[in-house]
Amino acid sequence: MRSWSGPPVPSLADGGLGTGPVPVVHDTAAGEARTLDGEGDARLYVCGITPYDATHLGHAATYLTFDLLQRAWLDQGRGVSYTQNVTDVDDPLLERATATGIDWVELAERETQLFREDMAALRILPPEHYIGAVESIDLVVDLVERLKKAGAVYAVDDDLYFEVHADPGFGSVSGWDAAAMARIFAERGGDPERPGKRDPLDCLLWQAERPGEPAWDSRLGRGRPGWHIECAAIALAHLGTDFDVQGGGSDLVFPHHEMSASEASVATGERFARSYVHAGMVGFEGEKMSKSKGNLVLVSGLRAAGHDPMAIRLALLSHHYRSDWEWFDEEITAAEARLAAWRRAVDRPTAAPAGPVVAAMRAALADDLDAPAALAAVDAWAAASGDDTAATTQLRTAVDALLGVAL
Repeated sequence: MRSWSGPPVPSLADGGLGTGPVPVVHDTAAGEARTLDGEGDARLYVCGITPYDATHLGHAATYLTFDLLQRAWLDQGRGVSYTQNVTDVDDPLLERATATGIDWVELAERETQLFREDMAALRILPPEHYIGAVESIDLVVDLVERLKKAGAVYAVDDDLYFEVHADPGFGSVSGWDAAAMARIFAERGGDPERPGKRDPLDCLLWQAERPGEPAWDSRLGRGRPGWHIECAAIALAHLGTDFDVQGGGSDLVFPHHEMSASEASVATGERFARSYVHAGMVGFEGEKMSKSKGNLVLVSGLRAAGHDPMAIRLALLSHHYRSDWEWFDEEITAAEARLAAWRRAVDRPTAAPAGPVVAAMRAALADDLDAPAALAAVDAWAAASGDDTAATTQLRTAVDALLGVAL
């Protein structure tokens, strides 16, 4: 699957500003901060969209989180190998296609393209590997067969299920107890009450063909992948085991990231990911922003209304990635004022030295991607005066490299 075009990321080292520190982030599984050090390219997997509607601000906030992480790694001088999936066949997509009378393939292609356009407009760095579920069916089948050899697969009717307790570490990503898992599993696409399952939490690996639904021939029979095994298979194929970060929204902690990690660990005998990083939820008028609630604020809608994508980006950056927050119309107004102030500042012939504010931005981002603190540092610089003739060029480059904002 084709990714989107990303902007070049300038090197601050080339401008005489050295390199940044190793980033530290909050690891959900550990429940504490973790330093993301290591040798070679950093390996990042972020769960992608199910393309049955346009990109809302919750999506954008999540992918912006991992854009910042990539920029922190690049500023450190480390390369990044980034993989993201597209769940281009799944129940929500098929249900929306039926409800709207649109072919499911056409709907998925249309919304994936709109997502690409939104990501490019927001200057989100693209994944090296952008992989759809449909094109990964062979990978899924191979992984299910490895799980079969490990004795962790059983059939319910013609569907195949993963026995979650085949993994002694099951539950270590979320840290939740069985009651909490069962409740959330039912709310997030699971089927804890299905007769024939060995454990209510066992999850679907391969769904046998249903009348009127898409299916593919395979060694497992005719059918299609379950959700969790899709990401496990794609991540293992493109990043291997023990990769640096598994990322996504906090609503993916359980069951999605828990299940994917267990499936991969049982199949390989190795750790799936070293750290799990999750972005908070974005609400609107007191509720979580979601397609099902019909309360989406769309990136494409803001763009169509004439809002500068850099202002949209700044509005999102004004909230710490781990916080849950609500969108109000005042968000974009404040972000546009901030963007205008920064652009006026970098258009001056002289300004305060850039070194201290670049150091403050780097320190903020290295401290659990604290974008609001980085923005405050630039605000203070923009409000100050000075006689450094090189500062404005250096700041323009730093804001581009570290925050992804084109001034």
